[in-house]
Amino acid sequence: MVYLADDNRYETMKYNRTGRSGLLLPAVSLGLWHNFGGINTYENGRDMLRRAFDLGITHFDLANNYGPPKGSAEEMFGRMLKTDFAPYRDEMVISTKAGYTMWPGPYGDWGSRKYLISSLDQSLKRMGLDYVDIFYSHRPDPNTPLEETMMALDSIVRQGKALYVGISRYSAEQTAEAINILNQLGTPLLIHQPKYSMFYREIEDSLQDVLQENGVGSIAFSPLAQGLLTNKYLTGIPADSRAASSTGFLKKEHVTPEVLEQVQKLNEMASERGQSLSQMALSWVLRGGKVTSVLIGASKVSQIEENVAALDSLEFTDEELARIEDILHS
Repeated sequence: MVYLADDNRYETMKYNRTGRSGLLLPAVSLGLWHNFGGINTYENGRDMLRRAFDLGITHFDLANNYGPPKGSAEEMFGRMLKTDFAPYRDEMVISTKAGYTMWPGPYGDWGSRKYLISSLDQSLKRMGLDYVDIFYSHRPDPNTPLEETMMALDSIVRQGKALYVGISRYSAEQTAEAINILNQLGTPLLIHQPKYSMFYREIEDSLQDVLQENGVGSIAFSPLAQGLLTNKYLTGIPADSRAASSTGFLKKEHVTPEVLEQVQKLNEMASERGQSLSQMALSWVLRGGKVTSVLIGASKVSQIEENVAALDSLEFTDEELARIEDILHS
C-alpha cells in the first residue's frame, strides 16, 4: 500500500531553532540506534518511521555503526527513502555520525580525516543519498589533533556531502575549541549531541553555557536514561529489560533500591501532572528552552506516540522543579 503522509503532520509538533542557525528541529527527534537493524523486523521499523513522520518528527538520527549489524540501520532507512519516504526527502533532516569502530584496521575508528570522510561516503551509499543534513564527529579522538577532525568536517560541507556539522560526547573545553576552529574555517558548529537526563546532568556544569554563548544547538540522547525513566522499572528489573541483558549499557547494579525509590516518586509526581513518567522526563529535559530537541528511541509505535504527547505539558512550576530536585537528591 502506498504511503501518504498525514496532511496534519505539522500542526501539533513544536519546532525549535537550532542555536543561531536557520535550521528548525522538532522538539522530539527519532534515533535509530536500536530496533531498526538487520536483526529486527523491517515491518515494525517501517511502521515506527511512518508514524513518527505523521506526528511531525522530521529529524531522523543515525550513525555508521547503528544496527546491529553495523550499517544495517542506514540500509533500512535507505530502503525507506527509496519507497515510502521518496517524495518527502526535502521535508526531513537526516543525520549520521562516525567516530566508533566500524571496520578493522587503523582507518576504521576515531577521528582522522581518512576515517571520517570514507565513513560518510559509505553511509551515503547505504542510504542512497547525495548528502546528509547533519554529519557528526561521534566522539573526540585523543590521538588526532582536533584541527584535523574539524578540518575534515569543514571539507565534508564544502564537498556538499553534508549541510551542517555537529559533535557528540565532547567536553565543554573540547567543544569551545572545536567552535573556535570551525568558525575560523567558515563552517560554524551547528549542534552538540550530549547525554542528558534527570539521572545524568553533566552538561549543566559548563557545556550548556558554552553552547548558549556561542549560539550552538543541542540534542539530548538517552533522555529516558536507557529506560529507567519509564514505567518499566517501577517494580524492579523485568526479565526482558535492558538492565537484565548482558549486552546492554544499563546494568543491574545501576538499578539500586535508591534509584527505584526515586523512579517511583517521580512517577507519582508525573501522574499528578497528568503525564506518564517518560513524558515528564522528556518535558524536564526540554524545560527552559536550553535543549533544542530530545532524541528518543523506540521499539513500537505506541512509545513514539506517548513520547510526542510529552509536548502537551512542557511547563513546570517552581514548586514542581524544586520537588524534582528533592527527589533526585534524596
